[in-house]
Amino acid sequence: MTPPLPASPLVDMHDRAVRYVRLSVTDRCDLRCTYCMPRDQTFAPRADLLSLEELDRLASLFIAHGVDHIRITGGEPLVRSDTLPLMRRLARHLDGGGLSELLLTTNGTRLARHADALADLGLRRVNVSLDSLRPERFAAITRLGRLETVLDGIAAASQAGLAVKINMVVDGRDPVDAVFETVEWAHGQGHDISLIEKMPMASGSEDCGYVSLTDVRHKLAARWTLVPLDVRTAGPSHYVAVKETGGRIGFITPMSDNFCASCNRIRITATGRLYPCLGHDLYFDFRHIMRGGGDDAALAELTRKALRQKPAQHDFVAAHDAGRAAVTRAMAVTGG
Repeated sequence: MTPPLPASPLVDMHDRAVRYVRLSVTDRCDLRCTYCMPRDQTFAPRADLLSLEELDRLASLFIAHGVDHIRITGGEPLVRSDTLPLMRRLARHLDGGGLSELLLTTNGTRLARHADALADLGLRRVNVSLDSLRPERFAAITRLGRLETVLDGIAAASQAGLAVKINMVVDGRDPVDAVFETVEWAHGQGHDISLIEKMPMASGSEDCGYVSLTDVRHKLAARWTLVPLDVRTAGPSHYVAVKETGGRIGFITPMSDNFCASCNRIRITATGRLYPCLGHDLYFDFRHIMRGGGDDAALAELTRKALRQKPAQHDFVAAHDAGRAAVTRAMAVTGG
């Protein structure tokens, strides 16, 4: 029998240690953001979604083998009724149990009603997607969203003691003033903000409104004093401090300055597929093994196989240059 995975860390064929799992709990969402999901998205049958017990089993397996950051994603994770019970289970791994941080990415629509419970279970911070402070533009991007609902959720999270980081996907078709105003607002509220380049995912997003954040950074630097910071979180943001606002801006640049050489992440979908790379269609099926009676050694062997085939880098730039999607799935299928 193949021995179980060795202890920390998990290392791929390019000597990159994998310590960060983005675990999706649902492909469903109450918004239809244009860069994430088509308006008529077909969702996985509910029977295909991993159960709370299966999600806990996978997460615990990875924690046992050196993963110390888990981010719960979707879709919108808070539309699933047992997301908080799952996170409460996973919180047992905090405070010396192998997990340094349990995180959540949300669109903020349900954050107001769940913020206190999230704080109570040990969560320290959340990432909230907020691509515009202009109500009409926000409605156009999200198709179903109301800006006020998200702002209320962010306020509730802050009041509950959660640190909030704003994620803003930058669209080259928007004026740079829209970036300035969102950064100013975020810093005025005491929140960090990360700016994210669009990627050519499926569902017609090949014409993705891509703009290089190098250009955006130059425009920000013409207005404010940007001080590079030697600060890294578990994610890929490179941070600067803004002298005039006292806040931080992160730049996530998969297109203009990819960070593949230091990638420490894998993604697991709500249906149990492990994607070693967001920018490739290659996946490995955990659900088939678990529901077929496979033990943890079998899951470990599949993980080893996945890490052996984790690509050196994504295919986003070549796909964008060719005017095609890099992958056949929408972002919400993999998990944000």
